[in-house]
Amino acid sequence: MFSRILSGKTKTHTDKIQRLKCAFDEAEAVVIGAGAGLSTSAGFVYDGERFEKYFSDFKEKYGFQDMYSGGFYPYHTLEEHWAYWSRYIWINRYTDAPKDVYKDLLSLVKDKDYFVLTTNVDHCFQKAGFDKKRLFYTQGDYGLFQCSEPCCQQTWDNEVTVRKMVERQKDMRVPSELVPHCPNCGKPLSMNLRADDTFVQDEGWYEASERYSEFLKQHRGMKTLYLELGVGYNTPGIIKYPFWQMTYQNPKAVYACVNYGDAAAPAEIAKQSICLDGDIGEALKKMKKGEFF
Repeated sequence: MFSRILSGKTKTHTDKIQRLKCAFDEAEAVVIGAGAGLSTSAGFVYDGERFEKYFSDFKEKYGFQDMYSGGFYPYHTLEEHWAYWSRYIWINRYTDAPKDVYKDLLSLVKDKDYFVLTTNVDHCFQKAGFDKKRLFYTQGDYGLFQCSEPCCQQTWDNEVTVRKMVERQKDMRVPSELVPHCPNCGKPLSMNLRADDTFVQDEGWYEASERYSEFLKQHRGMKTLYLELGVGYNTPGIIKYPFWQMTYQNPKAVYACVNYGDAAAPAEIAKQSICLDGDIGEALKKMKKGEFF
């Protein structure tokens, strides 16, 4: 459907931020599409000092250079698997982001009719105060267990168990009695993260999906800002391509892409687009303070 992709470099960075703030002010509805780049801007990085601080022992033993590598490693025991994952979950789900990027975003949309579609699984939106009824986490949640089989379409909150794992682990292992098992079939539990066809879409997932669909339906043809933040091309069919299509179908819509190093839009919607190549947090802070010059 779409042809040449344009980066929109004809306007200055300041001009684009000002245009984006105007689009916020004029929008009757704001649909936020958030990817990993938004949490990165908020300080949730998975390598460097943060990785060294929490996983230096795993790095020394296995040679991991970032959290992702450790998450995919086939550990010999579930005790060691959950020692790693409990730390991973705790710091990326149950602690606050180091920077106020999500709170700055909320300050811009809190008085708007908004909805959030995100592939992130760190729950930063809800921790920042976003209305949980306006959030759709399509790819899962670090805060949920599911059956590894799976034998059922259920999930379970994991905060209490993960806290115990973090507190009681020793020598990169958790006590065997803390290894979680499915209360229905007894198989080991796993994370509710979309990695393959075992991903569980529970009742809450479907309810959020329905609320998102209803939001789009109710605001069809209105002045809508499709705000894409930190979305790459790993899963473009979830946020990026639908946002392009909905903008193309609605002359009143504005598509805004804010991403470090990769902000672009198709030629077909170039006149409706704002492509801002830069740090998301800095752009939001400037809009919040009205600093355009």
